[in-house]
Amino acid sequence: MTLPQYDNFPNITGDRLSLRQVLETDIPELIEISFYDAIQAESIEQAAEMQAKINSDYTSGDSIHWAIVDNTTHKIVGTCGYYRGFKQGEGELGCVLLSHYKGKGYMTEAMALAIDFGMNTIGLKRIWAATSKQNTKAIQLLERLDFKKMGELDDEIEFELNPQGS
Repeated sequence: MTLPQYDNFPNITGDRLSLRQVLETDIPELIEISFYDAIQAESIEQAAEMQAKINSDYTSGDSIHWAIVDNTTHKIVGTCGYYRGFKQGEGELGCVLLSHYKGKGYMTEAMALAIDFGMNTIGLKRIWAATSKQNTKAIQLLERLDFKKMGELDDEIEFELNPQGS
């Protein structure tokens, strides 16, 4: 299974925020949270290169990455998406919020929209996420979204959500 090829990038609109494709013009705002293979961008050029890789992964059906946008202000507050696992009918869900938007409930709504997309649009059998043991806010977020702790390895905790109860 790979992500289906869409004629238009799948944008999702919620009550307070939307998930939309990251545009080239968004990159300067996202340097703080631009990562690829756990490496953080240190410049606009590096962030643009990372986004090009993310776009290539989307085109090949291996991932989907959204900008999280506040519907009122139209400002980007973070990013989220599925980063691997589609070939097995599952998806690793990840998210990053710009520091000045933390603690305002954006990520809960964004992740809920992404989970709904994964379950009802893609038909994933399993959604999983991993975070460091020290990231208590991410752990609380995943638990709030009904993820169950599956195991620990070194400094990471893995959580999963079984959309079909399997």
